Amino acid sequence: MKRLALLLLIAVVALSPLVVSAADAVPTEKDSVASSRAVKLSEKLRCLVCQNQTIAESNAELAQDLRRQVHEQIAAGKSDDEIVDYMVARYGDFVLYKPPLNAATAILWLAPGLLIVGGFATLFVLIRRRRDVTAQAPGPHPARRREIEDLLASEEQPERKR
Repeated sequence: MKRLALLLLIAVVALSPLVVSAADAVPTEKDSVASSRAVKLSEKLRCLVCQNQTIAESNAELAQDLRRQVHEQIAAGKSDDEIVDYMVARYGDFVLYKPPLNAATAILWLAPGLLIVGGFATLFVLIRRRRDVTAQAPGPHPARRREIEDLLASEEQPERKR
């Protein structure tokens, strides 16, 4: 019995460095929770090279570096907000795929509406000008007008040839 207790004590002491608490756990590539967090964060961040893709979609070298930074920060135990704040501090609001509405990004949010309104205003002005020009255009001179009417009348009545 003493032998069994001694062997059990030796096993516990030998294996104690292998016992890790949850706080000491470091996420790896095989960690599904960390991987899903990395994917979610990568979909929130814009590729600064491609500009129309997230870093999750892009194959650019910078996007790969940004994905690597996201994974490193997750492994360091940072929260999602801390990682996003780090990226914004380093690259500016433009790194966010959906930037917030503030003074610096107002043009990004307002430009599409302004372009549509400007397009309709230009179209309205052009149509109005064309209508005014055609309404003011003088017709043919009265003598020329009679000549045109005579020609049209003669074409409507076919001549009889025998």
